[in-house]
Amino acid sequence: MADVGFCVGFGLAAVGFALTTTGDVNHRLVVAAMATVYAVRLASYLATNRIRGVVEDQRYRSLRERWGERAEFYFFVYFVGQAAAVAVFSIPLAVLMSNPDPTWHTWEVLGLVIWVIGVAGEAVADAQLNRFRRAPGNRGKTCREGLWRYSRHPNYFFEGVHWCAYVVMSVGLPDWWLTLVGPVVMIGALLKVTGIPLAEAQAAMSRGEAYREYQRTTNAFIPWFPKD
Repeated sequence: MADVGFCVGFGLAAVGFALTTTGDVNHRLVVAAMATVYAVRLASYLATNRIRGVVEDQRYRSLRERWGERAEFYFFVYFVGQAAAVAVFSIPLAVLMSNPDPTWHTWEVLGLVIWVIGVAGEAVADAQLNRFRRAPGNRGKTCREGLWRYSRHPNYFFEGVHWCAYVVMSVGLPDWWLTLVGPVVMIGALLKVTGIPLAEAQAAMSRGEAYREYQRTTNAFIPWFPKD
């Protein structure tokens, strides 16, 4: 539920900033809409496909086993950290919504295009994986269809692309550098903390040599053609 909670918090923060900041109203509305669409899409996917009917997320089960007797304390810290994460990842929104200039510049349009690529790419990757998992006979197998042929975690890659969009849109603003917190922290977490490391460990444990072969032939993050 932590991921869904983050999405809800992020969406509410976007609406709050749109109502309270003093930047150009059109910029506020567009950025709020971007953040809300992203949050609703991801939250609905997680709630529908990863939480409903599942007693405990596999990632959290793995953490519980790793942390042992201190698991409850660490989970408390982790979930409190989710609230802090909402504040941190809302910084790019605050920067963009504080822009008083009503003109839309080239960097902002380019950022919008990157945002569409990021959100759409992540949605496609999630849909492809969900369709593969629902197909009879694929239980315990590794998805190598669509985007998953070119990256072991295309959903994470496009998540990172989404956060880069806010940086591009902020070029030229006095506090543009504050938007770097989004992609730097998110991509760092996906690559080194709660994303790829936990997913890869669980997949290697449950799928064995088949998944290790997938690791040998397919990039972990940035999509590229599989190795022979």
